[in-house]
Amino acid sequence: MQYLLLLYRDEQSWADLPPEERDVIVREYYALTAEMRDRGVYETGAPLRPTTTATTVRVRDDELVVTDGPFAETKEQLGGFFLIEVDSVAEAQSWAAKVPVARHGSVEVRPIVPVPAEVRAE
Repeated sequence: MQYLLLLYRDEQSWADLPPEERDVIVREYYALTAEMRDRGVYETGAPLRPTTTATTVRVRDDELVVTDGPFAETKEQLGGFFLIEVDSVAEAQSWAAKVPVARHGSVEVRPIVPVPAEVRAE
C-alpha cells in the first residue's frame, strides 16, 4: 500500500533558524531518505517552495480564478512530502515519526487510492 507523508511546518520558524541549524536538519532528511531507499519503501519525495510562491486555481461558473498563495491561512504550511510503499498504516506512521518535522511540526499520513493501470497508461 502506498502512503503520502505530508510534511507541515511553520515557514517563518524555519526561515528564522540559523543556517547551520537548517543544515543539520537537511542532513537528517538526507539520512532518512537513504534509510527509506535501503529498506525499499521510498517511492519519491521533495520539499516545496514557500507558500509565497504558490497559487490556488479554481474554476467557478466556467471562469478560471487564480489567487496567490494557499487556499487557507494556517499556522503550519505544507512544506514537502514523501511517497512510500509499506505493508500497513502502522508502518507508515512509524516512518512518519522519523521525519524531522514531526518534532516541531506535523506529518499527515494519507493512504493513496490505487489507480488502475489502464487509466494510468492513457
